[in-house]
Amino acid sequence: MGAEQEVTVDCPACGRRHHYAPRAYACACGAPVAPPLPAEARPEAVPRRSWTDEWVVVRCAACGRDGRWPQPEVDCPCGTTLRIPVRLPGRPAPGQSPPAAGGGGDPATRAGAGEAHGTGPALPRDWPPHDWSPRPSHIPLPRTAAAPRPAFRPLTIRTARDAVTAAGLYLRWLGFHGVVAAEQRPESGIDLRGPEVVAQVDPTTTRTPLRAVECVWLYGMQDAAVGVLFSLAGYADDARARADELDVPLFVMDLTGTPRPVNTAADDLLSADV
Repeated sequence: MGAEQEVTVDCPACGRRHHYAPRAYACACGAPVAPPLPAEARPEAVPRRSWTDEWVVVRCAACGRDGRWPQPEVDCPCGTTLRIPVRLPGRPAPGQSPPAAGGGGDPATRAGAGEAHGTGPALPRDWPPHDWSPRPSHIPLPRTAAAPRPAFRPLTIRTARDAVTAAGLYLRWLGFHGVVAAEQRPESGIDLRGPEVVAQVDPTTTRTPLRAVECVWLYGMQDAAVGVLFSLAGYADDARARADELDVPLFVMDLTGTPRPVNTAADDLLSADV
């Protein structure tokens, strides 16, 4: 399984063709894991969303763990969200013979694969596999300078790169040390990393979706760090609600480069002095 896998998908609504490569996420064993896609992927339009349908079971090729990762999706310019099917653990790739009856495979996985909910499998009884809680008992907060902080000096935003730089300056101003920006945006979507923080910056003119909130939270949990989101256009309503459930700090940036907290988690981060 690797992030280099690429498939071609056609939008059923407008016929546009898209090339898609799934993101790789790190398993608990440290190996990169990406959803295995069939060579001829037939996407489905997403008419409505549910929490269960946002996740898919993926097996790590290195250690054999079954984990649930974000469902691969593509946003078409026509406004349709396309959900790309994923080969579930225990199911053969196209052209391969299925395993013999009663042989091999994890019983819980086989049971879960048979309980469809919408377009994805039902949650297995041992979920989450890595004992992740939606509200962790502890997330490290930054070591801040002695109060009062000096006034934040923003960077005017003219390009997407400026937005990432401005967010990095703001995180350092909050007290996070060692924050560095990726030279090019990685497949993970994480633009900024530090020992205690990961952050994603959305410089687009559309509201940041729910998926971004869940992904930055996932990476924060994986790195035992605070996951933070910055957006220029604001957040979708379901993204705001999910961020409140997961305690993900949300900031909105204007073109002067000044972030503004938009939820309680962001207010708490701004006022933290530990």
